[in-house]
Amino acid sequence: MDIVFTLSDEFGRTCMHVKQKFLEAACLWRVCCCCSALRPRYKRLVDNIFPEDPKDGLVKADMEKLTFYAVSAPEKLDRIGSYLAERLSRDVVRHRSGYVLIAMEALDQLLMACHSQSIKPFVESFLHMVAKLLESGEPKLQVLGTNSFVKFANIEEDTPSYHRRYDFFVSRFSAMCHSCHSDPEIRTEIRIAGIRGIQGVVRKTVNDELRATIWEPQHMDKIVPSLLFNMQKIEEVDSRIGPPSSPSATDKEENPAVLAENCFRELLGRATFGNMNNAVRPVFAHLDHHKLWDPNEFAVHCFKIIMYSIQAQYSHHVIQEILGHLDARKKDAPRVRAGIIQVLLEAVAIAAKGSIGPTVLEVFNTLLKHLRLSVEFEANDLQGGSVGSVNLNTSSKDNDEKIVQNAIIQTIGFFGSNLPDYQRSEIMMFIMGKVPVFGTSTHTLDISQLGDLGTRRIQIMLLRSLLMVTSGYKAKTIVTALPGSFLDPLLSASLMEDYELRQLVLEVMHNLMDRHDNRAKLRGIRIIPDVADLKIKREKICRQDTSFMKKNGQQLYRHIYLGCKEEDNVQKNYELLYTSLALITIELANEEVVIDLIRLAIALQDSAIINEDNLPMFHRCGIMALVAAYLNFVSQMIAVPAFCQHVSKVIEIRTMEAPYFLPEHIFRDKCMLPKSLEKHEKDLYFLTNKIAESLGGSGYSVERLSVPYVPQVTDEDRLSRRKSIVDTVSIQVDILSNNVPSDDVVSNTEEITFEALKKAIDTSGMEEQEKEKRRLVIEKFQKAPFEEIAAQCESKANLLHDRLAQILELTIRPPPSPSGTLTITSGHAQYQSVPVYEMKFPDLCVY
Repeated sequence: MDIVFTLSDEFGRTCMHVKQKFLEAACLWRVCCCCSALRPRYKRLVDNIFPEDPKDGLVKADMEKLTFYAVSAPEKLDRIGSYLAERLSRDVVRHRSGYVLIAMEALDQLLMACHSQSIKPFVESFLHMVAKLLESGEPKLQVLGTNSFVKFANIEEDTPSYHRRYDFFVSRFSAMCHSCHSDPEIRTEIRIAGIRGIQGVVRKTVNDELRATIWEPQHMDKIVPSLLFNMQKIEEVDSRIGPPSSPSATDKEENPAVLAENCFRELLGRATFGNMNNAVRPVFAHLDHHKLWDPNEFAVHCFKIIMYSIQAQYSHHVIQEILGHLDARKKDAPRVRAGIIQVLLEAVAIAAKGSIGPTVLEVFNTLLKHLRLSVEFEANDLQGGSVGSVNLNTSSKDNDEKIVQNAIIQTIGFFGSNLPDYQRSEIMMFIMGKVPVFGTSTHTLDISQLGDLGTRRIQIMLLRSLLMVTSGYKAKTIVTALPGSFLDPLLSASLMEDYELRQLVLEVMHNLMDRHDNRAKLRGIRIIPDVADLKIKREKICRQDTSFMKKNGQQLYRHIYLGCKEEDNVQKNYELLYTSLALITIELANEEVVIDLIRLAIALQDSAIINEDNLPMFHRCGIMALVAAYLNFVSQMIAVPAFCQHVSKVIEIRTMEAPYFLPEHIFRDKCMLPKSLEKHEKDLYFLTNKIAESLGGSGYSVERLSVPYVPQVTDEDRLSRRKSIVDTVSIQVDILSNNVPSDDVVSNTEEITFEALKKAIDTSGMEEQEKEKRRLVIEKFQKAPFEEIAAQCESKANLLHDRLAQILELTIRPPPSPSGTLTITSGHAQYQSVPVYEMKFPDLCVY
């Protein structure tokens, strides 16, 4: 019994112990339940969305409860965000990527569902969590944070938050764009995420004008180079593989270059007047740093994107920036400057279709300035070059400078050809004003450092630029194309001593005269069998063109006449002169002009026969060939049978007896030239009486044909550094003071002899000479055209005015000055002071 009782007691104590432990566990469970019930509801809702196994993903039922709670109680959003941020930070540190994904998914859903004023504190927690992900070294988390930020950027907030800044995100996304991860796929993924992040920042900030921090230079200096870096990498790959194909929709998402280009376009499209320069200047810095001006394919691609993306009214800002950068890099290598100029050409080509604004003259002024600098560099290299390797380097530099010059001329021509007519006329005047002419100071271009060779080079470059600008210019009247303010300096340049300069001037005139595109049909000097086969287009001469020829015809004839008598003419000069005569006949000729042109042709023929200028035989025969080609053309144009018959007969005789008088023979490489022209028969020449007889029978007024053409006398030749037709009168004025001794005066009187007195008494021959002079003057005033007489009288008046101005300048002394006057005594300059009390003042100045 004792043993049984003992066992029962032990069992009872065990049961009591078990019961006590059970009661303690139950109490502990009740306490835990009470504590969990005391936790805030938002924390319990947040905890419930996380499953025990992160692979199961977000608990959707609990997420719906959390979303409903956040929408119902928006004041709790900031606490929900803080608690989610706390959990996410802990999971990031512990590398629990599954729970991080769940937390970010929950945040994204809350952002998309909640739109209220209370979302702003929640956004701060959200951005803090995104920053945590971007700071992590795991590419997956960086991409995850970027995706969440992009979703946030697409949300439109009711009111902006001015205290919020995105400096960290700009820096971080820019760094991701330059990712150098070893794995190419991961590197591409990170760069795409960085570009999309920058795009999100741009979309989030640029719409708000009051929060324009994204346009600050410190941000643009990070965003723009990051985008260009990705565009440049793909550009290099495409250049190695071949021409790039148009990207598909999937390529746009997977190709960093396409995504970066779209982001760059979007950024520029949102730029305004005040922040345009901040977005463009980093492009120059990137191209300079990576040396992308030579070659400049990528630079051209970038600025095409810029010009097509920005608003049209801001185009001149970009052009000004390019011009400013060209000025800043004016001392760089020639190929770098040429690359910048070619970029300017592309920008101008796009901007010229719209409004350029006030930069038209600025563009041309800057380009002409750099053209002068390029010519100056080229001249300095030629002067400083020596033998050996230095000479080779000099020749390479010269070629590079020619690339710069050609790029400038091409830019000027393309820009000018796309301008309206009224602006093109101004540019033509502007460029013509820059052309230096020896002996004048009317040009506005500094040529002091160029020398003769450099000056000739800059003249050629400017005339080539003018030729490009005038190409395709179609004016309704010739007065509009060749106003007096433009025609005078242009014709002055046509008398320069360089044959290439004269060719350019003639080509410019052809561009302005040829309003019906007939010049191509007249190319090459030749005897045309039938002019009708050329199908020349012409219209009736209008009143404005007739008045232009009455005013400026003699000036045109004179320059053609003098241009034919230049000693350095080559075949092209004669071809261009022939084209000039033909174009005047087509575009500007009435009956009076035709007679004047025929007189001019006969005068050229006479000058070649008489040869007062001692021209070589080739040039004399060239003039004869030019006259034959033109008279053949004009005779068929006016369609006078007798005139055509005379011209054809002379050409036929020349073909048999003197082929060197025809253009087809004289301009060949090996042509036998005659020793003289005095022994030739008259049948080889065009005769004035025959022409007058043939034209008179058709109703032409041929009285003026009997008056030989003489070019009008002007003082213009000295402007072109050539001898004038009229000998200048030497005027000596004694400007010495009264106290100069008479012994110092040199007597230049002519010695009087018996023969001199005999010639002075004998006046029998003088009367006949005077009668012949009177007869010629009367005949000239009766038969010569009024315009020619007026032009000759005006030129003489101008010459007399110039001589009178010289005399007055030498004789009229300024009033005495207390500071002294300069006198010349015995060949020595002396500076004499005049006391104030000896000075004589006008009565009105003394009181």
